[in-house]
Amino acid sequence: MKIAIGCDHGALTLKNKLVSHLEAKGFEVKDFGTYTPDSCDYPEFAAAAAQAVANGECEKGIVLCTTGIGVSISANKIHGIRCALLSDPWSAKMTRLHNDTNMMALGAGVVGENLALEIADIWLGTEFSGDARHQRRIDKVMALEK
Repeated sequence: MKIAIGCDHGALTLKNKLVSHLEAKGFEVKDFGTYTPDSCDYPEFAAAAAQAVANGECEKGIVLCTTGIGVSISANKIHGIRCALLSDPWSAKMTRLHNDTNMMALGAGVVGENLALEIADIWLGTEFSGDARHQRRIDKVMALEK
């Protein structure tokens, strides 16, 4: 599975640890930056990762900033993206089971490294349930883009 990833300066360290973790688990990771700790604008990196998911270049995406809020808002502006801001394993599981999210956001100032890796593992390892009631709700959410 190919994973798009992007962050701002506030989450660079966590992004780099996450990239190493995912690659060690056999995922192919496409890193959309940032690559330095210099101050930068999170929408650029979140949008680039989200575009890669939306156009099919990558199957899923992960975006990070200090809170996760800005990158999740930015990613969700891209047509076809369902990005969940996650800070606990239960939500990571449920957003895949019920919402079939294709992106997740993390806040480096909210979750520590170990928790972030656990959340990513659960999110990537959980398949959509396929239940008709959940698909119906997803279809209604996605229709809001039109």
